[in-house]
Amino acid sequence: MNTPFIIEQVYEAPIEKVWHALTNKDAMKAWYFPQLQKFEPVAEFKFEFANDGSPYGKEWVVTDVVPGRKLAHTWAYKNYPGSSEVTFGLTAQGAKTRLTLTHIGLESFPADPHFARRRFEDGWAQILGRNLKEYLEITS
Repeated sequence: MNTPFIIEQVYEAPIEKVWHALTNKDAMKAWYFPQLQKFEPVAEFKFEFANDGSPYGKEWVVTDVVPGRKLAHTWAYKNYPGSSEVTFGLTAQGAKTRLTLTHIGLESFPADPHFARRRFEDGWAQILGRNLKEYLEITS
């Protein structure tokens, strides 16, 4: 099955603030991945993460940037086959922002519970529906 995972959230924040949360390393550490060490919203930039002892080390690379509108990056793991891509798309809705996340390529990962589609679905619901929402609320 080659079905993209898509989730949408509307935030009570202007698009500039959501863009900042998606592209500022310190903001991303607060709501996305605390292990993040280096990040720049520039195509071909390779994310750097602290080694947290997990056997699922991340190997991510920025693939597309449209300032204020779109950020995309690969989502792959060291020592495991498969690679997927995450795209954050932003649309202004007055003083609010609609974020559409599309995650493609999940079927390229091994048939292992850690890589199950449901795990990604639950993860994105937590990351976008709770973590980012709370981050935007406390930084207003």
